[in-house]
Amino acid sequence: MTILVALTGWHVDSWVERLERLLPGRRVVRLGDAYDPAAVTYAVAWKHPPGAFRGLPNLEAIFSLGAGVDHLMGDPDLPDVPITRVVDDDLTNRMSEYVVLHCLMHLRQQRRYDAQQRAHMWEDDRHQPAARDVRVGVMGLGVLGQDAARKLAFMGFDVAGWSRTPKDCPGLQVFTGEAERAAFLARTDILVLLLPLTPETHGIANYALFKGLARGGRLGGPVFVNAGRGGLQVEEDILRALDDGTLMAASLDVFETEPLPDSSRFWDHPSVIVTPHNAAMSDPDSIIRLVARQIACFEAGEPLEHLVDRQRGY
Repeated sequence: MTILVALTGWHVDSWVERLERLLPGRRVVRLGDAYDPAAVTYAVAWKHPPGAFRGLPNLEAIFSLGAGVDHLMGDPDLPDVPITRVVDDDLTNRMSEYVVLHCLMHLRQQRRYDAQQRAHMWEDDRHQPAARDVRVGVMGLGVLGQDAARKLAFMGFDVAGWSRTPKDCPGLQVFTGEAERAAFLARTDILVLLLPLTPETHGIANYALFKGLARGGRLGGPVFVNAGRGGLQVEEDILRALDDGTLMAASLDVFETEPLPDSSRFWDHPSVIVTPHNAAMSDPDSIIRLVARQIACFEAGEPLEHLVDRQRGY
């Protein structure tokens, strides 16, 4: 049995070494190696070249090496086999760390104090809002969104969530579907975007969405945090909203084009925090252990976990 590793932008050799170590007796090959296509039974993938899995007659499953699968769904030659995505406590915790960090940075005006420090300026501001006075809206209530919402609530924020489909989230106010989106936005001071990228969500973070956010909140204006996918946002609309005051600030970890071009206005915009798509860096050892466990269970006749719904795209 052969496992095909199809990656772009990651250190392929390190992933191959981990697979060989955790799955002894299997042949692990890279795209470009010489191998028998009929011997390939599994593939692990991240931003693979389209068509990489064409002509593999005995392929039984594809394992995405990240939480997202839009890189797979965009392949017109994707075989009709089960696809799994990463659901891992380490990745989930890292994402929640990022979300809580940036909500707190905006709550506590950290960028302002950074600027004051550089200017040797002491301004003792005693009119800081408390977390309970700030309404956070988490858009996307999968594993990552629900965990982030719980941890934000633990910090004291007034948290609600929105999902395209009904979700059971005990203790969390949940808005569902298009009919309830306007009400969700109207009660949101900090919008956290953690939706999957699908044809339905592409460009959802646009100027009209930002106009629907709450006015008169304790922060002085709405804040946008995107740690989901770059394709969810319309970047010219973010800049327009920041420039005209529709948005007060933004934390962006993902972008339409990555790496972020040197010419992007985001780099130097005083109201934007840029991070290099590292909100929830996947731990390679943890992910490969998950893949190895999935393969062992699958070959023992047990169902694969964290399967992707091709109709929904995630």
